[in-house]
Amino acid sequence: MSREKPPTDLGHDALLPHNTRRSLPIALLRAREAVMAHFRPMLARHDITEQQWRVIRILAEAGRVDASEMADKAFILAPSLTRIIRSLEERGLITKHKDADDGRRVLLEIAPEGMRVIADVSPESRAIYEELEARYGHERVEVLLDMLDELASLND
Repeated sequence: MSREKPPTDLGHDALLPHNTRRSLPIALLRAREAVMAHFRPMLARHDITEQQWRVIRILAEAGRVDASEMADKAFILAPSLTRIIRSLEERGLITKHKDADDGRRVLLEIAPEGMRVIADVSPESRAIYEELEARYGHERVEVLLDMLDELASLND
């Protein structure tokens, strides 16, 4: 049984996607995994997930944050965020309040215990950043971050 080329004027090769090594979405995922491989063991030692860390970091930086805004800032889908908020609240790392002006809004805030986690994890996190910068180069990291910010702004 012979295999026929798909019917097209462009030829079979024109239908194939780019090589995965040159695919932007796959390259971004590959780079994320390479970076996160350095952070995951540290987070595991502190019994905190990547998503939980993102939530408490954002709260430590921003103060009180609306739950729907948190989903956007932390890049976490709302159903997952609900579970993460419950877990963090049960552990005493964050507090959750109804907005006094709009009872439908849920406001999140980091608790003192959450700030202790930030204080415990931050020195190790900074050391990992320094190690990555030593290997990749501080200037290159800064350029990469600028380029990624610019790329992310395509959605604006």
